Amino acid sequence: MWRKLLLMGVVGALNAPWIDAFAAPSPAGTRAATQVVFPDSDTSSRGVALVIGNGAYPDHALENAPRDATRMRDALAARGFDVITRTDASPQAMKAALAEFARRLRHGGTGVFYFAGHGLQLAHDTLLLPSGVDARAPASLVKDGVNLEAALQAMSAPRAHKLNLVILDTCLNNPFEAGNSGNVAAPPQTLIAYATAPGGFAADGPRGGVFTDALLRALSDGSTQDATALFTYAAANVRAMAGDAQRPQLVSSLDVQRVESVHVDVAGADNAASFALHSRGILPKDSSEQYELTFWDSIKDSTYPSDYEAYLKAYPNGRFATLAHARIDRLRAAAKAQSAPEATHAAPATTLPPLPPEKPRTTSAAPAPAPAPAATSPAKPVTPAAPAPTAAAGHGTNNGESKDCATCPMMVSLSPGSFAMGSATDDPSEKPVHHVTIEAPFAIGKYEVTVEQWNACVDAKACPPLSSDNNPSKTAPARDLSWDDTQVYVKWLAKTTGKPYRLPTEAEWEYADRGGTTTQYWWGDKMAKGTANCKDCGDPWHKEGPENVGTFTANPYGLHDMNGSVWEWVSDCWHNSYQGAPTDGRTWDSPGCNMRVIRGGSWREGANYMLTSTRFKYSSSVRQSQDGFRVAKDLK
Repeated sequence: MWRKLLLMGVVGALNAPWIDAFAAPSPAGTRAATQVVFPDSDTSSRGVALVIGNGAYPDHALENAPRDATRMRDALAARGFDVITRTDASPQAMKAALAEFARRLRHGGTGVFYFAGHGLQLAHDTLLLPSGVDARAPASLVKDGVNLEAALQAMSAPRAHKLNLVILDTCLNNPFEAGNSGNVAAPPQTLIAYATAPGGFAADGPRGGVFTDALLRALSDGSTQDATALFTYAAANVRAMAGDAQRPQLVSSLDVQRVESVHVDVAGADNAASFALHSRGILPKDSSEQYELTFWDSIKDSTYPSDYEAYLKAYPNGRFATLAHARIDRLRAAAKAQSAPEATHAAPATTLPPLPPEKPRTTSAAPAPAPAPAATSPAKPVTPAAPAPTAAAGHGTNNGESKDCATCPMMVSLSPGSFAMGSATDDPSEKPVHHVTIEAPFAIGKYEVTVEQWNACVDAKACPPLSSDNNPSKTAPARDLSWDDTQVYVKWLAKTTGKPYRLPTEAEWEYADRGGTTTQYWWGDKMAKGTANCKDCGDPWHKEGPENVGTFTANPYGLHDMNGSVWEWVSDCWHNSYQGAPTDGRTWDSPGCNMRVIRGGSWREGANYMLTSTRFKYSSSVRQSQDGFRVAKDLK
């Protein structure tokens, strides 16, 4: 089967009063209304919309939210909008979609951001929850929720015929504390339509979200192009059906039209008795007090500062606030005392969003045997001195280790050689198996690039700072890095040392990982515990982050953590198979490529991702918390 990896929040606050959609009509003399391209008009630029519908939540699935996104997509596309649609999006997928939205909006026109799914209010922040977050793990709501400010920022750049419409069919309750802030302001030329008031709940009907249903009816009516009147019409219909149980709110910086009266059409609406009022909110089953205890109990033994930071964001004056501050200080102090790259103890990292359940990897007829279940007891580790079975035409023997500067990666020199690349498993991207000859010697990092090594580039003002997802230990692998970020680092390293540093090619990476072996893992054809940093590969393992580099034994070429730890970027462009791949080990590139190859799996995956042939892809410009890299260097 295909393996899947779902490879995200921006913090901000808005400050302005709410506008009640049912407030008294504006006095005569109000300025002319802002016209909106509902439907599209001949006088404005073509609009761009980002439509997101998330329903795959493990504790409270929303069947209607992806359906609502599809209906909204169709309605907007019919009116000439260029629509970007995402359903059941992870944090990273939501961030990537927002970046694409911002790029397309540069051409001008109306921008529409629509979100259907679970949401919550946290002090001044409105958090839109990606698929996969679980209310039973409260810290994930805070850390993985995408702030509304991220959408507003994507729409903020100046452009021709600018008009921003934000539509949120989500609850706005705060599951952590009773108090909610209503201080929200719309940026210039922006209208934000909330399905409910701060602290309130949004209802689902039989067909979809009640607010979305009302808005789509307003759109299909087509009697007005005025933004305020259009959303007031939809909001009035919701209140007519739900009464005060759901009270949509508008926040607007647009010129406002006088609205004398609002026609309410409830004939085709869902009956209020069929509403599921709390359907779009993450709600604890316990009281607010009990939920704080649930939150603290879920993190009290954590060795990761970000867990305690999430608690403090949810409960700034909580009963455990003093203890949380003390633990953050203690963990950060301990991290500064971490040892050199050869250290063998894990240090704090940041909890990451869960991945979807893995699909089992099966094998078909192949030159190598199928992987067996993980061993029940740790196997004897393979040391670099152990003999490596080789059926290759050449041997990539270790010609020594070297460093070009104090904070440079330790490099291992490899000789030219040949090997069979790929596999005959049921993953078509690894086929066909093909013979590759590495024609020139090269060096590759003994370890993945570490936090300390990346920070040397940051200190030189050449690289961007690492995200808070990173473990503060200087010997942890640097992660949450895009392919573009790695290019910045290798160019800086090459300029600093005068040596030809770069990313390894995909062929070089697999050649180095195999270590002269022809088995499915470099240590054999069966999974052996204690050989890789993955979730069912044996201790040490922590779900929150990878271990320090060098914690696990090296492969026969003296390279650590090629499998597990973090996914590693290579230089090649992604191709869906090896059909037509070069056989001399060079980079396989394509003009305008924006999808690059990552190799080796990470600590978050299981043993079936640790096979030497494992490969995957990710957008070159997007950061993902499980992606890191190691460097290579030409030796000619």
